[in-house]
Formats: sequence, C-alpha cells, structure tokens
Amino acid sequence: MKILMIEDERRLSEAIGRVLKANNYLVDLAFDGEYGLECASSGTYDMIVLDIMLPKLDGISVLKALRKSRVTTPVIMLTAKGETDDKILGLDSGADDYLTKPFSTEELLARLRALGRRKENLMFEGILSVGNVELQPNTLCMSCVSKSVKLTAKEYQVMELLMLRKEMVTSKNMMIEKIWGYDSEIDEHCVEVYISFLRKKLGLIKADIIIQAERGVGYILQLEG
Repeated sequence: MKILMIEDERRLSEAIGRVLKANNYLVDLAFDGEYGLECASSGTYDMIVLDIMLPKLDGISVLKALRKSRVTTPVIMLTAKGETDDKILGLDSGADDYLTKPFSTEELLARLRALGRRKENLMFEGILSVGNVELQPNTLCMSCVSKSVKLTAKEYQVMELLMLRKEMVTSKNMMIEKIWGYDSEIDEHCVEVYISFLRKKLGLIKADIIIQAERGVGYILQLEG
C-alpha cells in the first residue's frame, strides 16, 4: 500500500515516514501544499495523510481541489489540538478521517488499517463504468450490454487504473509502481502485453472505449471516435 504524506514539519514527516516503511508501507513525502497536490492528483496513492497548515497551499484547499477533480483517495487530515472547526471543515471538504496533533504512530497505523479495510470493501462492492463498459470487481468481469469477458487479476488491475484515471494519461512506470510495486523487476514490455490483451477483450465485447497510446508518455482511456 502506497501512502502520500503532506506535512511541512520535516522532522515529524521523516520520522513518521520511517515508521510507515518499517510497517511495510510505501511512502512519499511532500513538504508544501502545491507539491502535495501535484503528487496526490496523480492517482497513484492508496491513502493520503494531509496536514491543514501548509506553506504555498493549505490542506483544506488541497483537499477541495482533489475532490473537485474527482480524486477519491482516502484522506486522513491532521489538525491542531482543540481546533474543532478545522475538524468539521476537513470532514465537510471530503476528508475521511482526522487525527489531532500530537498523536501516536500506533494510532495513525490503526487509522490507516481501518481506512484500508473500508476502501477494499468499497472497491469490492462498487462497479466502475466508462462509456458502455462496466468493470465488476466481485467477478473480475468486463461487460458491455449483453456481452461479458473474464479478466485475469492483473488485467483487472490495469483496467481499473485506466478507468479510475479516465481521460488522463497513465504512464507505464505508474502502472508498474501501482500494480506490481516500485521494486518489481517487471519491465515496460510487460505493461504493453497487458494493454494488448485488454484491447482484444474490449474488441470482443464491442466496447465504445479504446486504450489510446500517447507515444513516449503512456496510455489514456477514452471514448472511441
């Protein structure tokens, strides 16, 4: 599971990052709101830990921008002790949970585990759709009107990522990092193979969406024509 921590207190951020890595999380750090928003908008993170008080762009503005652009990554908001208004504003702006500073790393880990379970349940129950194509997580099927085709687990993950990022370019490196892990020995050719499989299966069910290659950049899912 990959986490983005947006926190300008470097010593605190780096210390928490070490704890998270020791608990088998992949962690990226951002020390200001503008860079944090840029990272979070990529859609490559499973969860985000976001401080309210940030330089360049405050946490609430970052959160609102993410939700406006339909980035649904779960967010834990960090608030100052006793700032009830910040907690309410954070939750109203789209935060999934909050922690009051100072907090223990054990509590943060527990909140992350809880959010992770909630996300898994939502992904299992929810059906993604783009154009006339539906992706069904409980059966790993991709369907269109009366036609359906079974996907392998990795095909499903690649298609899910493309659908979640519809009309946005997804690089091969992003796919490898998100699906196989940043330390995987999988190369870009493997991604090309899975894209080829998915294109054939989209053709089989007569989908009205295509996986378009952006030369030298990656792939984008868009309506045909």
